[in-house]
Amino acid sequence: MRGRVLAALVAAACVFPFAVLALLSVAELWAFPDPLPPSWRPERWLSVGGGLFARSVALSLAVSTAVATLSTAAGYVTGKYVAGHRRGRALLFLAYVPFAMSPVVLGVCLLFLYLKLGLVGTAVGVVLAQTIFAYGFAIVLFSAFWTPELRALEDLVRTLGGGTWAVYRDALLPASRGALALCFFQTFLLSWFQYGLTVLVGAGRVQTLPVRVFAFVNEADPYLAALASCLLVGPPLVLVWVNKRFLFAPDSEDPAPVAHL
Repeated sequence: MRGRVLAALVAAACVFPFAVLALLSVAELWAFPDPLPPSWRPERWLSVGGGLFARSVALSLAVSTAVATLSTAAGYVTGKYVAGHRRGRALLFLAYVPFAMSPVVLGVCLLFLYLKLGLVGTAVGVVLAQTIFAYGFAIVLFSAFWTPELRALEDLVRTLGGGTWAVYRDALLPASRGALALCFFQTFLLSWFQYGLTVLVGAGRVQTLPVRVFAFVNEADPYLAALASCLLVGPPLVLVWVNKRFLFAPDSEDPAPVAHL
């Protein structure tokens, strides 16, 4: 009984912030000490389908998907070579370098180069800047993924006459499905919640959802900020559910050794 009560309290504590955001997004003139909003404006959500919110959601999805795809693909290949390199530890140290400084500091270091290339204030520039962090994360993850068993599997396919494409298509990629999904999920979140680097490189013109949330906060509009925050936490919650329900379910037949990561 005590365990159930504790579980209920923990669940309530986890749900409470999201419930407050949802209420605030449809509230009007909600002030302390009122326990509930005195009036409601659910029609505020009708603006999500068009205008600023729709563009911000679409832009955030496009940027995060591009960053996750690029970093996962590049990190998968790079991690393989780092894991097998005789100076792998030194190379792996370089992958941690972007995390030794804040995103804003890194953005300042890149700003001059991006100005020369005409990438400041563009979605392409934001994607490339965010990929630096996500790529380093992917290298670290995949360098631990390439076990001797996977290398033995690769050698087996080559021994049987398979080329490079056959090695990846028939052996490595099927065995890496779980790790690839995990890396894509994590790097997507790194990009999805990125604010400082997006503001600096995007120069305020790349209006992703995090930028939009802080803009509403600075404008002292908590109701639109809450609405944008609900949109911001929505896709990650869906990804968490997909991640748990389909990719890493207990009855999953995925042979990838993701559990050891």
